[in-house]
Parts: sequence; structure tokens; C-alpha cells
Amino acid sequence: MKPARIEKQFEMPVSWSDIPFGEQYRQALQYHLRSWWPKMFGFHLLKLGHLSTEIDTKECMISHQFSAGNNDPRFHVIADPLALPFANKSIDACLMSHMLAYNHDPHWVLREVDRVLMDDGWLIISGFNPFSLLGIGKMIPILRKQQPYSSRLFPTIRISDWLSLLNYEVFFQRNCQAFPWLGPENRLNQCIAGIGTLNILVARKRTSPLTPTALKFKQKKMKISTALGATKRMTDRSKSP
Repeated sequence: MKPARIEKQFEMPVSWSDIPFGEQYRQALQYHLRSWWPKMFGFHLLKLGHLSTEIDTKECMISHQFSAGNNDPRFHVIADPLALPFANKSIDACLMSHMLAYNHDPHWVLREVDRVLMDDGWLIISGFNPFSLLGIGKMIPILRKQQPYSSRLFPTIRISDWLSLLNYEVFFQRNCQAFPWLGPENRLNQCIAGIGTLNILVARKRTSPLTPTALKFKQKKMKISTALGATKRMTDRSKSP
């Protein structure tokens, strides 16, 4: 498995239209997130990166929605994703559309977003699936420098592992658009979603471990049994002549 952090710098497309079948990807992402936006509440929704800004989030219940990214006056906030200029636990939800796919240090991006997200805040991530037609195309040398093959491809299971280390609970993960030129409602795309070009995750930040450990309970049980054993021995000694 290749390391997450590499030295190569990536340039994110400024629009979905700069990616072949980009409009289909955008529509598919909106289609699968449509049922999740009404479940998110709060004051601040951060759209990180160019592609996130073009995702329709009007059904989200969060009132203040703004964008942030590098070197583009269209962003509400000019910011480096590796050093976000926001206070700790000040953002209620963050949309990262293909941000990990076009960054040389995805771990650090996730740490920064985790820092600014409030407890129980929402994190929405999308990217490209390596186990898809796009992944096959990336193995062809002539295509590697073209969009979207020049991006990084992380499977959903790997991103889920990163999120679990940061104590996030993944509520939804899905691959879609096996055939990018077909719509998200197409039956063929729905039947073979596992090899879909697009991957989507919806997760929530948790403040306590998702799986409680039994170690402390075992220690308490041992202490109680030890104390009972000592009491029994003292009682036996007092009864002996």
C-alpha cells in the first residue's frame, strides 16, 4: 500500500466541467447526499475546495454556508486546507468533495478538519474509487497526467480506517457511477455500484470511544474477588483454635 503523504503537489480542477463526465459525477454526488442534508443542523457549513462549492446544499438545515480554498477570489475565505484559519470546534459540518484526491497529505487535511469540527459535527467526503474503470485507466501511462486520472485514488475502506482512528462514526459509504456517462438512477449503475467510479462517505465526529473496552470492568472484578478472598481467609483464621 502506498503511503498517504507524498511530495508531489496536485492541482485541483476549478470546476466539475474540467473533469470528463464531471457533470455526471456532480449530479450523482448530489443525488446520494440529498437525503442527508435535512439531518444536519447548526450554524456553519464549510465547503472545502473548488469542487465542493458547486455542490447544491440548499436542503441542508445549516444557515451559514461558505466556501474556503487556495488562491481563488470566488472563495468566501482564502485558506490553506492544511492550516485552516478557524477556531477549534467552530464548524458544524464540512463538505470535502475530492479534497483528499488532490492533496499530497490527506492525513493532515483530515486532522485540520477534525480540529475545527464541533463534537458530533458532520463530515462528508467524496473521491475516486481505484477499483473502477477509472482505476484501470490510471494504469495506462498516456492517461496518468490527464484528469481525473492524475488524482489520487483511495478506496472507501481506507478512508473509513482513517476516520475510525479519529473517532468518527461512518453512517453512509457508497460507490456509484460504474459507468460515468449514465445517470445515478440508472439501473445498471445501481446494480454494480461496488465498482463505481465515485465513492462517498458521510461520518460524524464522536467524543467517546465507539467500542467500549472491558479492561476496566475486568480490573474491578479482580479487585472485588481479591478482597472477598482476603476476607474469607481472615474469617477462617479467626475460627481456627
